[in-house]
Amino acid sequence: MKLTILCIETFPRATVILVLLLLISSSLASTDFNKCLQDLRQGKYGSEGGRDNKGNEVDISKATAISYEMCIIACGTGQKAFSWFTFAQGFNSWVLPWLALISQLPFGANEKLDNFISVLLAVGSPTLAAYSAMLTVLNSRWVAGLFHKLKYSNVQSAVRILSSLQQGPVRIDHSDSSLLPSLVVLPQNDQWWRGMRRKLEYTHTWTVSAATSIVWVFIAYIFTVTDFFTRDAEQLVDASGQGVGSVWLWLLPVVISWLQISPKCDSKRLDEAFEETNMTAYVATSESTQPVLASSQNGHHRAIYLEHRDGSLQTDERCTAPIFNYSRVFSWAAMSEEVVDCFRQASKRARDFKPVDKGQWAQDDHYGRISQKNRIGTAMQVQEYCQYYPTIQRRYQWGSGVWSRIIIASSMALLLQWGTTGGALVIVISTP
Repeated sequence: MKLTILCIETFPRATVILVLLLLISSSLASTDFNKCLQDLRQGKYGSEGGRDNKGNEVDISKATAISYEMCIIACGTGQKAFSWFTFAQGFNSWVLPWLALISQLPFGANEKLDNFISVLLAVGSPTLAAYSAMLTVLNSRWVAGLFHKLKYSNVQSAVRILSSLQQGPVRIDHSDSSLLPSLVVLPQNDQWWRGMRRKLEYTHTWTVSAATSIVWVFIAYIFTVTDFFTRDAEQLVDASGQGVGSVWLWLLPVVISWLQISPKCDSKRLDEAFEETNMTAYVATSESTQPVLASSQNGHHRAIYLEHRDGSLQTDERCTAPIFNYSRVFSWAAMSEEVVDCFRQASKRARDFKPVDKGQWAQDDHYGRISQKNRIGTAMQVQEYCQYYPTIQRRYQWGSGVWSRIIIASSMALLLQWGTTGGALVIVISTP
């Protein structure tokens, strides 16, 4: 125990001492590479060792680079002294605009620590940030495609709701097999779909501050490129902001993507949406065709709900920040496909003019709209109407096509990551 405490107390001190030594050593370094190159061009060390940027031998007076051996002889083995002015100028010009753009990433978790971790994940792993954005887009297109040819009440609301619930730990309650079919079929639940859609229509999208940050970053990068190509050869040995600008360039498409997607990641609003709308949900009964409120019959059981289970395995899934969408992709896809399948079966029977209670089909006054009389039945009838038997056969392990979407999102994220980071590496390596 004493040894553990000693290590904990000693480690920060050792770290501070190491950092101070590094700063002191960099400050004491006195190599001036600009002066060294000028001395070489003036022939102070002879006429050998001159190179161009491609390593070819040239006259020493026209050299933009030198051989390694000549560098050791003329400039020594020390590093260039740290210049706070150069660092501050470069940081303010090339890095600060990108750091300001990070504030436009979507958050929304209850805990500030979770939001801070999502920032660290985005900055530390651009691939994960881009992967989450691309996966969200692909999932939205996938669920919209499943509903594309279905014609039933609340289909449009279902598409918007399911797409918006990618940021929450959504589950379907299988304790009562009539809950989900009742939610899909019963006309009394039209208000549930309208209410949930209205609750989830809040947006995290373009604002003046977001547009200003993006314009600022864009202008800063243009200045970076312009500054690089207008420098003299002697100045190219100094640190250039082009490499820094390129390595951060991935942030621009990621932020723009999230602003366009407008994810519903506010955890408090998600909880409020489910609490309020689930109070209006109806469920069919076994004795009568007249449904009752689910809250009066099933207690806390609802067809669709947010699962807030404790445990280390569910930590990322509970966090509503969009960068954690990777942890919800399988559960969300399986849940969505269950809902889609209920709508598909109901749409198929409505297209064949089959009402829920197996009686006579009633025509509605409005063309193309299904009469409410065709959507009323007992618990067993709505379950049969949707062909929904989750306790007998679970067909949805993780949703159809989920692996193809993961592969596409991963490929696009890696392309973005190494397209920007790789470009920055080439710039740094190719700069003399």
